[in-house]
Order: sequence, then structure tokens, then C-alpha cells
Amino acid sequence: MLSRVADTLYWLARYMERTHAMLQVIRIHYQASQDNPHDFSWRPLLYCFGGSLNPEEITGLERDTSRVLEHLILAKNNSASAYNNVYQARENARAVQNHTSPEVWQCLNSFYHAIREPELVQQICYSDPLSSIDGLLRHGLVFVGTVQTTMPRDESYGYLNLGRLLERALQTTDIVRTQWPSVAAQLPTPDEIPQLRYLLHSLSGQELYLKTYRGDFNPDNVLHFVLHNPHFANSLDSCLNRLSWYFERLKADSLLERHEQLGVMIGRLASHVKYSSVSASKPDNLDGLLLHLRKELTDLAVALSKTYFGRS
Repeated sequence: MLSRVADTLYWLARYMERTHAMLQVIRIHYQASQDNPHDFSWRPLLYCFGGSLNPEEITGLERDTSRVLEHLILAKNNSASAYNNVYQARENARAVQNHTSPEVWQCLNSFYHAIREPELVQQICYSDPLSSIDGLLRHGLVFVGTVQTTMPRDESYGYLNLGRLLERALQTTDIVRTQWPSVAAQLPTPDEIPQLRYLLHSLSGQELYLKTYRGDFNPDNVLHFVLHNPHFANSLDSCLNRLSWYFERLKADSLLERHEQLGVMIGRLASHVKYSSVSASKPDNLDGLLLHLRKELTDLAVALSKTYFGRS
């Protein structure tokens, strides 16, 4: 496979995974805003997905829910918006149609046309944001299902999964780091902390957590769940173990030296997560760990671009 084709598939999956993650966290953040509208702020999400907004612009925007939703989801001038992610994914899919199934292109094209519907602005900003975001999330889930059921298990599928899992690990790291300060601000407390539920919902892990810990919303249990639970699809441990598995499948089609170099990086990162120990009572240590893991994930992404895809 040409390196530019592999790169395009990899980024197609990254854009789609990023879109799903941000729409999910925006949805949960909006629900949280209805519980406490007076003290609520969109600042954490504006820092994550606001694009080139400066601190003054974020301060002026953080309590205006309608404008925030438009900027994060629909704004064409926000490079990090859901609209631009879907647009970039569609352009990538257009360029590699010979390496994906026709159904993959069709569902991405449908997603693109759905997110640029003129009525969507009115619905998201002034009418029914939750239903509109749910509709967009369903398009993303259709994409995931289409890849799973229509793509052959070849190189193309492998590069799609590399992008998907690397981006998922990055998003989990960012979401935990962004939302944990609101949890830490309420510690210690004998009462249940609502922000723990918001965090788990943001990562689509509420149901599995309830089954695993029988409804005990202990901060240390939540941290262990999102970092180490091997059965939780969005945990860092799960993402990196599956990333390593898909990467190993590409060995036969790769230069051995380059493959081994990246394999060491992935293995070191997976071990770092596996043997890390964090405590809710030490939020600074947690933040330091997440920052370090994010740097290692970014370094891995850079190495992939240079070694596999030939980007300088």
C-alpha cells in the first residue's frame, strides 16, 4: 500500500473518532448545564475544541450556550469543530474509495450532508440541541458499524484501526484531564459527586461502570476504570492493547526496522499505563501522569507520520 493511502485512511479514522468523542462530551456537558445553569461554564470544552480562540474570547463566550454549541459543532471558521472534522473525513474517504467499501463512502457522505443542513443551526442553537446531537452521533455510529461489517480485514482495515485507537486514547486522556478538576474541587466529601457521572457518560462508560462497581461512585474506582479496565473500550489500557494488536498485524507489510522501532514505543506506552498508580486525593499527580501520557501518544503519532507515512 502506498504511504499516502495509509496516511489518508489513518487520518480518516482519527477525524471520525474525534468527532464522536467531542459530540458525546458536548452532549453531556449540555445536560450538566441544565442542572446548574447559573454557575455553569463551557470554558473546559472551549479550550479543548475551540480552535484558535484566545483567553479573552473564551471568557466572553463561556456562558453563552447557543453560541458555544454553534462554534463547537457547526462553525466553519473553527478548525476543530465537528463540521470540519466530518468534512476532512469525507475528503479523505473520497481520496481512498478504492481502498474502502462503497458503504463507507456513502455513510460519510450522508453524515456530511446532515451536518450542513440549514435547519440544524436553528435546532442546535435555539430549539432542541440534544435531539440534534443525538442524530449526529447516530451517523457516527453508522460509520463504525459500516466499517466493521463491510471492510475486509486487510491493510486498509488495519490503518483505520490504528487511527481510531490512537485518537480514542488521546480523547480519553484529554476528557479525564479536562473534567477531573471539577471532581477534585469537591473532595473530600461523603456525598456522591455528580461530575463523576458526567465523566463516565462523556466516555460512554456509565453502564459498564455500574455493573463493575455496583453503583459505588468512588473517585479512585472511576480513575481505575477509565485508565485500567481491560473490558472498557475507552480505557487507556484497552485502547493501547488493541492498538498494539492491530499494529502487529501490519508487520508483514512493513520494513522490519521501522516496525520494531514503533512497536517499542507502543509497548512502552502500554506498560506505562498498565503499571501507573494514581489516587483521587492527589490530583496534581494525576494531571502530571495524563500530561506525560498525552506527550507519549503525540510522540507516537509523530513517529507514525514520519516512519510509515513519510511526512516530515
